[in-house]
Amino acid sequence: MLQEKCLWNVSTPQIHHYDELSSDAQTSVCIIGAGYTGLSAAIHLAEKGFKVILLESQTIGGGASGKSVGLVNAGTWAQPDDMRITLGAMEGERLTEALGNAPRLVFDLIKKYGIEAQATQSGNIHMAHNAKGEADVDTRYQQLIRRGANVEVLTGSRCHEYCGTKSINKALLDHRAGTINPLAYVNGLAEVAVKLGVTIHENSTVNSLEKSVGNWYVRTPNANVKAERVIIATNAYTKGEWTEATKTFYLVSYYQIASESLRGEMADRILPYKTGAWDTRIALSSFRRDKDGRLLLGTVGGSAYKPKGFYQLWANNIQKSYYPYLPKFNWQYEWFGKFGFTQNHIFRVLEPEEGILTATAYNGRGITTGTLMGKCFADYIQTGDRACIPLPFKTLEESKVSGSNLKSALTELGLTLYHTGQCLRIIS
Repeated sequence: MLQEKCLWNVSTPQIHHYDELSSDAQTSVCIIGAGYTGLSAAIHLAEKGFKVILLESQTIGGGASGKSVGLVNAGTWAQPDDMRITLGAMEGERLTEALGNAPRLVFDLIKKYGIEAQATQSGNIHMAHNAKGEADVDTRYQQLIRRGANVEVLTGSRCHEYCGTKSINKALLDHRAGTINPLAYVNGLAEVAVKLGVTIHENSTVNSLEKSVGNWYVRTPNANVKAERVIIATNAYTKGEWTEATKTFYLVSYYQIASESLRGEMADRILPYKTGAWDTRIALSSFRRDKDGRLLLGTVGGSAYKPKGFYQLWANNIQKSYYPYLPKFNWQYEWFGKFGFTQNHIFRVLEPEEGILTATAYNGRGITTGTLMGKCFADYIQTGDRACIPLPFKTLEESKVSGSNLKSALTELGLTLYHTGQCLRIIS
């Protein structure tokens, strides 16, 4: 029977929990949000000798970090040349290089600390679903190889073999990338942080952030943290009116569904080299297997405007389109998450006041971008050198997205119409 439950909560071997903040405390750096950014910052700060307290309003991985697809991808949705145009030649290339190296940072952290993240490092595949998608793959390939990226174009029988489907005739294989269990990764980061001396408090929602006599006071319902510096690492799951960071993006939901464990010759044809994948559709579909052989499908979109069973119908149609040879099986788990989105697909880094740092709008690339930004924030706090940050700081006014709620609603409506077309087989 299909359950509305995140698969990663079932397949993560051990999840640790931490006491809520119950008494006032003092620290060098207070981090708000225990996702990829917050925990990466905590680890890299602790390695440098900083005292760190980390506050999480839910539990570790309770936000996007525990619900993602688990694709460890390089770059952004934007093409490198587009980032060069948007940011300028020097800044665009600097960000492209930093995000190109970000998967290695993730895998190096996993190896260095022995995190049981169920990681594979065999690359990910961008599958061209039509002629326009094939042209996009060719363009990305040319732009990436000019920058020395380890990528290749798959065509014909080799493409069919890697993707596990004859519906795709061209794809871009990025050898820098891979997959993880995202909840196992973020829980592993928390364990590492604690071993390095970081204090973590779960179920400690921040109600306000106030400055007094050169220090910041991070206030929760039961106690306060006095800190010299604060990192706001809550992104799309920011709660309350105490920060305006939520005005720098609009929310987009993401749906995933996981099958029962699939075994046998037919199932083994799907992504046989343990790569993850996504296609070039307007409303993209993501594909991967987990450690138990389940097939995971995902797509942008939430539950609004949709009847019960809508996404099961969508998943059945996608599965039949790409993997028609699969024997009948059952779907086991489905769940939704959300992420911060910007129209140019480039995230934002802000220093809204002295002593406050935040990054928002990872556009669905949170594993790599968040891990990278956590390290960058730690480096910046230690050195004071803005060159540690791989793109320019933006002011809040520069970063604000006008009509963010309306954009979210219109995006959801457009996705609903697109998926309805897929379900009715009007859109191939």
